Amino acid sequence: MLGPVVNAIVILICGLAGRWFIRNIPGRFEDIIKKGLGISLVYIGVKGALENQNVLLLVVSIAAGAAIGEAIDLDKWMNRLGYWTERKFRMKSGAFAKGFVSASILFCTGSMAIVGSIRSGLLNSHETLFAKSVMDGIFALIFAGSMGIGVVFSAVPVLIYQAGIALLAMLIRDFLSPDIITEISAVGSLLISAIGFNFLGAPEIKVANLIPAIFIPAIYLSAATLFVS
Repeated sequence: MLGPVVNAIVILICGLAGRWFIRNIPGRFEDIIKKGLGISLVYIGVKGALENQNVLLLVVSIAAGAAIGEAIDLDKWMNRLGYWTERKFRMKSGAFAKGFVSASILFCTGSMAIVGSIRSGLLNSHETLFAKSVMDGIFALIFAGSMGIGVVFSAVPVLIYQAGIALLAMLIRDFLSPDIITEISAVGSLLISAIGFNFLGAPEIKVANLIPAIFIPAIYLSAATLFVS
């Protein structure tokens, strides 16, 4: 659990530092920083998605995951959680939820979160999550200054998500083939690109409703392996 714990602590510390020391950024600076980060996220996402070895599976995963996510409406539930915490701590309406949801999605999706957590669980190797912690810390520092304290609280779902994957990896290590890891990572990376487009001001994509797509490759490839066997 060392990797997931360190990642969450770095987000917490950098988020608080950003909230305390990088506040009231002029609008034009906030806008250009977000757009710059958006471009970076699109690049990171596309680069990771290009590792995909099965384009059809990627497309089907996104489509099926979107249908499942929209039916459940994960975006609504994540926002409700943010609004509930917002009311609990009497924070400015809307600001907490926006920062919490955006940061949670950013920090929880993508190849580094998945592969790093799996490596922590399977091999007790934390280098990947340590590297991710550095990146997340930079994002948390900037986001907390412009999006508020909700970014700090994203450390909680990050810890739960990555620790859960690490524990699950320990339990099902014999079923996690390199192909499954590659395809899951590619789908997650594509969601990172969607977040980048949101930052660039494109028509809003409810990325939270796409999260189930990450798990479709594992289900499909596992079922295919069993069927062939």
